[in-house]
Amino acid sequence: MSPPFDTVGCAPVRAVDAVLERLRALDGSLHPRDGVAVFNRVYLTVTAEFAELLGDGRFPDRRSAAALGTLFAERYLAVAETDRSGGRLPACWRPLFRLRGHPGVRPVQFALAGINAHIGHDLVLAVVDTCRAVGCRPADLEDEFERVGDLLASLEERVREELMPGPDLFQVADPLTHLAGAWSLERARDTTWSMARALWALRRTPELAGEFTERLDAAVGVVGRMLLTPLDR
Repeated sequence: MSPPFDTVGCAPVRAVDAVLERLRALDGSLHPRDGVAVFNRVYLTVTAEFAELLGDGRFPDRRSAAALGTLFAERYLAVAETDRSGGRLPACWRPLFRLRGHPGVRPVQFALAGINAHIGHDLVLAVVDTCRAVGCRPADLEDEFERVGDLLASLEERVREELMPGPDLFQVADPLTHLAGAWSLERARDTTWSMARALWALRRTPELAGEFTERLDAAVGVVGRMLLTPLDR
């Protein structure tokens, strides 16, 4: 993957601002009720918060944090571009893009499916991308990874608060409550960090690294398809 700008060489805040502009442009091109638009809106919000924290100097290593944030976003933006051009999408993103207009899938499901694909697959690869870009190891990025993870955790909380149905819909018996509750961003984040370290360890064996990435993509895709189980007729 080649970013359209020099993530490492340009100013950190400017790199993230460029990503924000592309996310806003994508948002403007999508119908508000499109399932991809649902995810894009919540991701745009957390990326804007990331840019603000970066600009305020809240990351000890701004260069590494900017590289991780931009290369992470690039993974999703590349998928959106591939979809627009009619190319084949990674398995982890196919459920969301194929079911984006399904009337039986609720907004919170679209949001969680996008978060699942982006964290479970894209963030793993973005950690390795960043290590190569700035010349470090995953252990050197752990602080930046944790801070980005904290932002994403706040995103998950916001998604559940804003998109989940109210208590008048009998949440205990509602299938959506059970489905959404079966997936945890905290668990996904822990798994992502382990997968990124494993993929980095395989960097000198391209065949194994490729197989590892394919299996990871497929596994995350299965979870995404389950999260998008239609609940309404």
